[in-house]
Amino acid sequence: MCLMLMGCDDLQLNNPYPHEEAGQSILYSSFTERPKHLDPAVSYSSNEYALIGQIYEPPLQYHYLKRPYVLEPLSAREMPGIRYFDADGNQLADNVESEKIAYTEYLINLLPDMNYQPHPVFAKDSQGKYLFHHLTDEQLDDISTLADFNATGSRQVIAEDFVYQIKRLVHPKIHSPIAELMKQHIVGLDDFSKVVAEKKLLDIRNETISGVEAINQNQYRIKIKGKYPQFKYWLAMPFFAPMPWEADVFYNQQGLIDKNITLDWYPVGSGPYMLTENNPNRRMILKKNPNYHAASYPSEGDPGDMEAGLLKDAGKMLPFIDKVVFILEKETIPYWNKFLQGYYDASGIASDSFDMAIQFSGQGAAELTPELKSKGIQLQTAVAASTYYMGFNMLDPIVGGDTERARKLRQAIAIAMDYEEYIAIFMNGRGMAAQGVLPPGIYGYQQGQAGINPYVYEWVNGYARRKPLSVAKQLMVEAGYADAIDPKTGEALILYFDTAASGPDDRSRLNWYRKQFEKLGIQLVIRATDYNRFQQKMRAGNAQIFMWGWNADYPDPENFFFLLYGGNSKVKYAGENAANYQNPEFDRLFEKMRNMDNGPERFQLIQQMQEIVRHDAPWLFGLHPKNFSLYHGWYQNLKPNLMANNRIKYTRINAKQRAELRKQWNRPVFWPLVVIALLLLGMLLPAFYSYQRRAKETLQ
Repeated sequence: MCLMLMGCDDLQLNNPYPHEEAGQSILYSSFTERPKHLDPAVSYSSNEYALIGQIYEPPLQYHYLKRPYVLEPLSAREMPGIRYFDADGNQLADNVESEKIAYTEYLINLLPDMNYQPHPVFAKDSQGKYLFHHLTDEQLDDISTLADFNATGSRQVIAEDFVYQIKRLVHPKIHSPIAELMKQHIVGLDDFSKVVAEKKLLDIRNETISGVEAINQNQYRIKIKGKYPQFKYWLAMPFFAPMPWEADVFYNQQGLIDKNITLDWYPVGSGPYMLTENNPNRRMILKKNPNYHAASYPSEGDPGDMEAGLLKDAGKMLPFIDKVVFILEKETIPYWNKFLQGYYDASGIASDSFDMAIQFSGQGAAELTPELKSKGIQLQTAVAASTYYMGFNMLDPIVGGDTERARKLRQAIAIAMDYEEYIAIFMNGRGMAAQGVLPPGIYGYQQGQAGINPYVYEWVNGYARRKPLSVAKQLMVEAGYADAIDPKTGEALILYFDTAASGPDDRSRLNWYRKQFEKLGIQLVIRATDYNRFQQKMRAGNAQIFMWGWNADYPDPENFFFLLYGGNSKVKYAGENAANYQNPEFDRLFEKMRNMDNGPERFQLIQQMQEIVRHDAPWLFGLHPKNFSLYHGWYQNLKPNLMANNRIKYTRINAKQRAELRKQWNRPVFWPLVVIALLLLGMLLPAFYSYQRRAKETLQ
């Protein structure tokens, strides 16, 4: 056994990867469930964007280093040219009032050197005919995956590919989640969708959209109804990435569909990476696209980025990592152990591992435990562009409405709901109490004393401190609920909290909510139900108090304030205003603010809107979650960017350092085997001697 062990490579005893990968620039990550959609017209979830964000390139992207988030060209050569026109087609001045604008034109010039990844959809024979657009049964017999095709090809990305993708957004067969929204904004898109549906067209190349046109190979224009400045953010999402018509022709073959060879499974992009293996029961692999166009690491960033080493690679060609391996990991503990061994390059922090990874200083700041610091692990935290709030149904006769009675009741509850305590108990400190509608990083958000909610907090010694409970109780008296007695019944005030959280893990949270209301003497009745029933109650306006949340689609205040705009009321208009809040002054300011460019006037409007909703309190501004991420020291060029989907191309792996540390951390320990062998030998020796003695006695 000793001779056999001497012949083994000790690094392979617990290494889950092939030995030849040790020195390669490979990023090792994981996934818990397979992405459902990899078609950029359909995909709309973070686990899908983790893949397609590396494969597809829309016209714009978010600057990797600059904050607040700034858009910059990606597949576009420069930022789109924007012009405004009136109803007669006359061009208007850039500073014209939005009411006079009939439509906005976005003119997009493309990079001239973009090509698609090698893919069978482009393969041609010597006569220029596509090899695999009309597969025979005989050809299909030899094909199980995309890798079974014996030829690939490529071609230049052209403007018509971007136009074609916009057409796909409203094709009835594709079911894009943004189809209805884009019909409201892109000129002629609704009419185009009706024509396609009536004619039942599969090939949509020859049908035109009046507001979308390819001018030449490297230029196209999009017309938007009125003024909609937020459209530029949609141009940074995969929905507007180029799609070759060849992909639909190729993947629409029934023989391939039967073999699950579809665009949802095998993307066709021009980005820095391409998906070469899709085995959701084991792993998914991205490899560097050999046809990727010239792109370089940013040469400028925020103050402090240079000192943090984030500009060491300034101007160098992207991407730095050659291969990305996503491995199926359904359990958090095995993943965590492999991360500590160096076999995963990054990790989140599950609740059962939090105390092993994080400790809090005397000032309440999160920092790594000594064990993780000794391994050179990096901790990065970032407040998500998300908000979670407790909402009041403003149609309810008790907690709703614009009377002082209801308003002061809501303000009292807002003070009593100690979200700092909630964050500490249920989120391991991973969050910050919200002071208004906007999370940090969104234009209009204010830090410090100017940004606190003065109806709930006071500024003390440089910090926002929740007002004492006595203030909340005084508000209850002013609202007519002294000692929390409902004057109509003469008994304790009863309020109802509707939720879809009904599992055993939710019980402690729901009890916490009850205790917060009990501090004011209010009895909170939990009405838990399944999600479908909860949705029905919300649409009908039958809920009284509820929990809700929102993740930013794009980093603009309009994407948050519209949640309180009267025209988006859930009951009246089936919109996202779940509280059914309506304030004429707020709505007026919102309609003015939404179409403005960022500047001093827009900033002031945002502050006025914040003041109105803080005063009216249709929400209890709950919390903004904070992401905690761990990275090994060999994972470089890391800066939290919660809006960008294509971060991998900027990061770098020091493979030599990783291999050395893996070797240190995973040295095999053989002495227990030796001890066991000696123990076994010690147990066998008496039996052996006893056997020999009996054998001698038998012979005698």
